[in-house]
Amino acid sequence: MHLHRFEKIWLMVGGATLVLFLIVLSVNAYAMGMMPPSHMKMIDPKKVDETAPFDNLGLHKTGDNEYDLVMTSFIFTFQPNQIEVPVGAKVKFVVTSKDVVHGFEIPKTNVNIMVLPGHISEVTHTFDKPGTYLILCNEYCGAGHQLMAATIVVK
Repeated sequence: MHLHRFEKIWLMVGGATLVLFLIVLSVNAYAMGMMPPSHMKMIDPKKVDETAPFDNLGLHKTGDNEYDLVMTSFIFTFQPNQIEVPVGAKVKFVVTSKDVVHGFEIPKTNVNIMVLPGHISEVTHTFDKPGTYLILCNEYCGAGHQLMAATIVVK
């Protein structure tokens, strides 16, 4: 099979573009720290209230201006529903679901996780600006999905 010179050039340009795309994708995914979670922590979704750390919900101080916020999501609500955090606090959210798949998003931050029954999801964010932040469920979870929200007050 004979290819014209221009066809060979376009095939090489297309192949080089594909290789360049894969290199850029790999650098963004791995070198920049964007990797899938490798520490899958699991619990029995029927025994969430009896299993640590979900047997003691709320904000827990773990260090100098560092906190763990342990929350559960279920039947169109987050527990606890309102949290107060000091300005500049680094908060690690530890979240699980008791019933179905829920979302956990704080708009205008890097916090956006899918909360699965039986899986313990974790994400960390530092609250540098005072104000009220809304936690939303961004995964359709049933008829009352639009009512599922909680607030974080940063003082």
